Amino acid sequence: MVRKARIRLTSTDYKKLEAVCDELKNIAQKTGVKINGPIPLPTRRLRVPVLKAPSGEGTPTWDRWEMRIHKRLIEVDSEERAMRRIMRIRVPEDVHVTIELI
Repeated sequence: MVRKARIRLTSTDYKKLEAVCDELKNIAQKTGVKINGPIPLPTRRLRVPVLKAPSGEGTPTWDRWEMRIHKRLIEVDSEERAMRRIMRIRVPEDVHVTIELI
């Protein structure tokens, strides 16, 4: 039985997230490792309504700010060569990566 590595990627910038996913797919293809994904997980939307007037008086006009957190899931066979190359990937600061062996 081959162990798998479950890689979870989260970021607020989906372009950087997709770039890291493409890099992982290229490594899997070059090493000949079986890969599942990237599977897009539900995007979390954080909404913050803020009253425009600083004193609270006047017309009740609101600014609505939103931050989206995008997530991807990739499963890769945890072969040693592939895992070494995956660990050496340059990941941007705002992309968070967690690797879990199952």
